Amino acid sequence: MWNSIHPIVLPAVLLHIVPETQKNTYLGLLTFFGLIIAMIVQPISGSISDNWQSRIGRRRPLAIIGTLLDLLFLGLLAWSGNLLVIVIGYVGLQFASNIAHGPMQGLIPDLVQKEKLGLASGLKNLLDMAGLIIASLAAGALLSPSDRYPVLIMVIVMIFLIVCSLITFLFSKEHPSINQTDKKKPLSVRNVFKVDLKTNSFFAWFILSRFLFLVGVYGIQTFAQYYIRDVMHAANPVQATGDLMASLALSLVICSLIGGWLTDRIGTRKVIDAASIISAIGAFLLVFASDLMMLTIFAGIFGAGIGLYLSSNWALASRLAPQSEAGKFLGLTNLATAGASAISKLVGIPIDSINNAYPGFYYGYSVLFIIGGIFPLISMLILKLIKDH
Repeated sequence: MWNSIHPIVLPAVLLHIVPETQKNTYLGLLTFFGLIIAMIVQPISGSISDNWQSRIGRRRPLAIIGTLLDLLFLGLLAWSGNLLVIVIGYVGLQFASNIAHGPMQGLIPDLVQKEKLGLASGLKNLLDMAGLIIASLAAGALLSPSDRYPVLIMVIVMIFLIVCSLITFLFSKEHPSINQTDKKKPLSVRNVFKVDLKTNSFFAWFILSRFLFLVGVYGIQTFAQYYIRDVMHAANPVQATGDLMASLALSLVICSLIGGWLTDRIGTRKVIDAASIISAIGAFLLVFASDLMMLTIFAGIFGAGIGLYLSSNWALASRLAPQSEAGKFLGLTNLATAGASAISKLVGIPIDSINNAYPGFYYGYSVLFIIGGIFPLISMLILKLIKDH
């Protein structure tokens, strides 16, 4: 869903509605506000699921509700004809999908043994990247730059969402969470976002480190289609972006599996350090790409670092999260994930400003790649502050 909407569908559709010289700004601001909602909703939903009592477990009820709402807002995006409808559909989808996503984050620590969290995280990222490959190739083939209404790709997304959700809802082996002797704890939004820094200071540093790494990653992903259109002058920027994302995802798939395997054997820290350095090298090389082939190669290096990082970093998060509050703490990682994605969208404003100040040179995209290289290195240094726990 998101791997077709963010890098492919939304940038292509907005070109029919917003001014050409402000396309990065509009795309950045729209996705920024949507992701702020995601950053707030997901940890609240995850925290609610920690105490949810039902016959089908504590995670699945909210996930089902959120998924049903997803279908409504996907329909709005499919038949959106103006900017207002796009805003309502996109913001609503962020709200609904994160109602579902918060509880889903808790399934791995709920159901997987501690010594297998690295493997589970690697498999999780393998399937995430499989979704990225399918979405990139499908969106590039099913959406034309001339299409104002992305009906076909959105309908296919809805079908995939229904099928894959049913697999999870029917086959995840959650036990009933009803306990007549337990009193339901009242929800406090303040407590959802409250972390005891004396006991869990390591988790606060973890969130900051993850945030910085992902800022660079999401920025490059978001504005890739406009970069390919402006700098590479691709005949079909939508398809070229889809092919690039698929190549990057293939590198991610391979390295996420390697990262999960290595994490269980040599530890998360060594894998994260290697991942940060490889990602930085790949991002810096993107500055010097002169054609689509070089761009694909350098993006593959960048993707290899991300794949190693995602598996090892998620395994670290699963180990650091207290078992009794796994939904809350892994929901709080969305402060880093959605927060980084949101902040990265604001880079669209300086991209347009720099590009418009120097017409034809597109220096704004070079700044984007440099940020993508510097931040993983800073993230790696911050992670050193987390002592062995």
